[in-house]
Amino acid sequence: MSQALPTSAVVSVVGTGAMGAGIAQVAAAAGHVVRLLDNRPGAAQKAAEGIRAKFARLAEKGKLSKEAAEAAGVRLKPAEQIADLSDSSLVVEAIVENLQAKQQLFKDMEALVSKECLLATNTSAISVTAIGAALQRPERLGGLHFFNPAPLMALVEIVSGLSTDQSTADTLYATAAAWGKSPVHTRSTPGFIVNRVARPYYAEGLRVMQEGGADPATIDACCREAGGFRMGPFELMDLIGHDVNFAVTRTVWNAFYNDQRFLPSLIQQELVDAGFFGKKTGRGFYDYREGAVNPQPQTETASAVKPANATICGESAAAKALALRLESAGVAFKSAVSSDGRIAEVGEAVIYVTDGRTATRRSAEQSVANVVLIDLALDYNKATRLAMSVAAQCDATAAAAAIGLLQAAGLKVSRFADVPGLTVMRAVAMLANEAADAVNQGVCDAKGADTAMCLGVNYPKGPLAWADQIGVPEVAQVLANLGASYGEDRYRISPLIQQKVFAKKKLHD
Repeated sequence: MSQALPTSAVVSVVGTGAMGAGIAQVAAAAGHVVRLLDNRPGAAQKAAEGIRAKFARLAEKGKLSKEAAEAAGVRLKPAEQIADLSDSSLVVEAIVENLQAKQQLFKDMEALVSKECLLATNTSAISVTAIGAALQRPERLGGLHFFNPAPLMALVEIVSGLSTDQSTADTLYATAAAWGKSPVHTRSTPGFIVNRVARPYYAEGLRVMQEGGADPATIDACCREAGGFRMGPFELMDLIGHDVNFAVTRTVWNAFYNDQRFLPSLIQQELVDAGFFGKKTGRGFYDYREGAVNPQPQTETASAVKPANATICGESAAAKALALRLESAGVAFKSAVSSDGRIAEVGEAVIYVTDGRTATRRSAEQSVANVVLIDLALDYNKATRLAMSVAAQCDATAAAAAIGLLQAAGLKVSRFADVPGLTVMRAVAMLANEAADAVNQGVCDAKGADTAMCLGVNYPKGPLAWADQIGVPEVAQVLANLGASYGEDRYRISPLIQQKVFAKKKLHD
């Protein structure tokens, strides 16, 4: 196993924008002399000064000793020209996302540095294989993909192109770990791990909105308060910037030859066309201009009547949590077995957790008139809000009784139109499906996929671990039902998930 580069090794960073400066800060803090180069006059010097100021602030906050902050600042060495990088042991490129520009830089570096020097690109979208194709020795080039802001984000994707030597990838991995990061190995495929696997979180939210399932504020609230996500898809897209998020989606979609799973949204295209990029322009799905009042999530009016004649059915996680919550609230209920997946009955309503079918379809197929569906929750004991939908056949009194029961259990209820899979369930099922496909295609292993999504985009649980928690057969059923509802290849089930269902094993086995 390769060792990390020693702290005596010189690290050079080319490109001193936000990402390059962040990487330089990480390397300098880890003990390396760091040379900074930028083709903009004075940019490298300005970046070094900015990083030194950050070290000083860390010292003021007690997160770094004054001596360590000063020493790290001294290790930053702005360079005037590319020749100043000749003593590098590692060169990290963080320049413009342009294949030809990156190829030319590495060709220049290859002619300058020693044969032992490693070359690394921080690209988030361009093929490492393609970048390396211009080199005489592409085996020493790998991806070292940090996430913004690099000093704070733990994840680093170690990307291997077709020509990348395993020792190169292993040394980059060990070095990133020595710098205090959590690296994961990935092959050079479109989007690597994070930018590929994350696409359904945005795409499914956009589709639910497009179909009139719920508005952005309501979908976001359900993803946070039931799904445990730090941000909902719409507020997250606004934060990233629709110009950036839409461009990444387009890049991945094009790279996979227009696979419908990565289909861009016309809604987001409209925002980009309008120049409504999100927070940075003042408008996106939400309005960030001074004095703007944004919509609140749709929440059903609280019922003043305690539910009567409630029955909790079965031993599922949702049923057990609902029983505990009702018991804590002093609401009486009976217990019964569940013969068809129902978790509760109240009045004339029968409550199920969504399985990817609409409530209307489930009502017809199970011959149960008053079907009410609730969404997936990361933890039904801790959730504060749930999405729900009602079959077209469902009586209004029955729907009201179901809402009252959920509210009595301490839940805010957001009523969606009857869309398949609601919002958290369909997003998690599709995230797990994409992660499983990445593993099945040898892009990464299961642990790497989950680590990348937890650390790279702050998911509350790795998609594959979440699928194991729900039950892999149940996830497969949700995907099958979504596919049947839409008749689209978008919801095809990963071969890995199918295999695990037949073998009755977890995705992490």
